[in-house]
Order: sequence, then structure tokens, then C-alpha cells
Amino acid sequence: MNSTLATNGRNGHTTHLPFGEKRDGPLFNQHILSVKQFDQNDLDQIFVVADEMRLMVQRVGSFDLLKGKVLAVLFYEPSTRTSSSFIAAIQRLGGSIIPINEVKYSSVAKGESLPDTIRTLEAYADVIVLRHPETGAAALAATYAHKPIINAGDGVGEHPTQALLDLFTILEERGKIAGSTVTMLGDLKYGRTVHSLARLLARYDVKLNYVSPEALRMPAELVDELNAHGVKQHQAHSLDEVLGETDVLYVTRVQKERFANLDDYEAVKGSYVITPEIMARARADMILMHPLPRVGEISQAVDDDPRAAYFRQVEYGMYVRMALLAMVLGKA
Repeated sequence: MNSTLATNGRNGHTTHLPFGEKRDGPLFNQHILSVKQFDQNDLDQIFVVADEMRLMVQRVGSFDLLKGKVLAVLFYEPSTRTSSSFIAAIQRLGGSIIPINEVKYSSVAKGESLPDTIRTLEAYADVIVLRHPETGAAALAATYAHKPIINAGDGVGEHPTQALLDLFTILEERGKIAGSTVTMLGDLKYGRTVHSLARLLARYDVKLNYVSPEALRMPAELVDELNAHGVKQHQAHSLDEVLGETDVLYVTRVQKERFANLDDYEAVKGSYVITPEIMARARADMILMHPLPRVGEISQAVDDDPRAAYFRQVEYGMYVRMALLAMVLGKA
């Protein structure tokens, strides 16, 4: 069997890697914890690889790039798209999975700590995808892990892979990111997807509009962080105020449970439902995005509008996660 020589960093022994085994690249063996870790070169390479993954899936469906690799999917919170997307991604690449989507059926229910769970799973897996309700949980896991940890959402903190797929969606749908006006609508205070996406968009020449209830505005510290990077930001009083200039409308769910007074919720909920009438007033080339799940904030009557990109957004997410898995495992 053809092979190449490599040095095992843990014990210094020389081993033989299969011919063509790639062990480099900007993300090789790295944790994916926050969008702050990516530079422009990283983003460009991720999107190039994601586009290659898209073409390969369309041509052949699946291939053996990650044959023999194992992904552990460890979710302490419910998930449909993110967990399924990572599972589909590793299977499309020829790898295998250890799915733990209901931690109540695992040793966590017995009181096992997160560090112990991570140490156990990395004995079986080559990479671990973690979703956890506590902000900072992914970073904590990474301090104990010798295998890459991918943050699939930690509390109200970040959701870096969602932000990457959102950015890739804008690029694929519009052909460019720079020069775009992006309007974020809904729960901007607790929505980790908009926090991560705003940080990534700050790397491009964009304008960000915010439309939300007073109680759910974008956190002031994040607004200040983006101001420090020279990002143009505007807090609008209504969607109509900024709809005409919007290139990308990114909708999130207004969470009823965040309102102490239900009258306040009832007063604003109707203002944040995207209908065909609203789309008729939007730009002909605007794209409508949503991280999903939606709970009434986008009418199903909008689904057939060619500008509605949220289900294409789901598909783009698989290609981005395929790219990340290949890159952290040194195979892209």
C-alpha cells in the first residue's frame, strides 16, 4: 500500500499514512468555537470547499473522503436541522456517526460532567459536534478535548456553523456579500444566529438594519463591538422604514416566552409576520432568510416566492458542514 511518512505529535513515533492523506490546511485539527476565530482567508477557503462539496453531491451523491472517520453528535438541546445536517454531512463524506440527541438516555442523566462525557466520546470519535444550553460550554469542552470540538450552539452565545452557512447563502444567492444591506428582524437579543452572523458580516462592507421589539434589541455590547469595526448600523422603528433598501431580510422568531407582559407581545407580534403583501413592497432581487424553525413569523404563502431562500439555506448548510468536517480532519 502506498503511504507517506508522518510524525505523531503525541508520542513522536513515525507512522505511515495512507497515500494522499492530507494533514494540513488552515482549520486542520482546530476547534470551531466562534466566528471570531476566522480570518478572511479562512472564510474564502471554507466557501470554496463548500462549493466543491455542492458540486460533488449533485454529481455523485456521496463519496469516501472521510471513510473510516467517526463523528460524535452530542446535543443537550433539541435540534432538527443542525443535527441532521451534520449527520448527513458525515454520511455524504463516507464517515460514520455516534448520535446522542437525547442526553436523558445517556450517562448525563446519571450526573456525568461535560468534561467526562467529552473525554469518553473522543476515545471513539475523530470529531465532536456539541450543542449545549449554557453559553461557553463549547469552549469548556475544548479545554478538555484532544479531538476537534465544533460548537453547534451554546446558549445565547454563538452558533458559528449557522453563521457560516448564512454567509454562504448570501454569497450563493446574490453572488456577492460586500455592498449588501442586511436587515435583521425579530428577536435580536437572544438570537445567537444573528449575533454570529453580524460578527461575520462585519468583515465585509455592509450595512446592518435592526428591527425588533424594544425589549429584544441587539445587545448594546455587540452594537459597540461592530461600531468599533466601522460597521454601518441602524435601529429602525418598523420594517417599512428599511424594506425598500434591504438586499437580505433575515427573520428570526419573536419569542413569546421572553415577554413578562403578554399584552406587550400581542402588541408587536403582528408587526413581525412576513406576508405576500410585504414581499410585494420589497425589492425584486431581495432574498428572504430564516434560520428555522419558524413559528408564524413567515406566512407559508410566501414559500413559493423565488426570493424565499430559507429552504435552500438548509441545503447550503449541509455543504458548509461537509467542508468544515473535511477541513478540521485535514482532508480538504
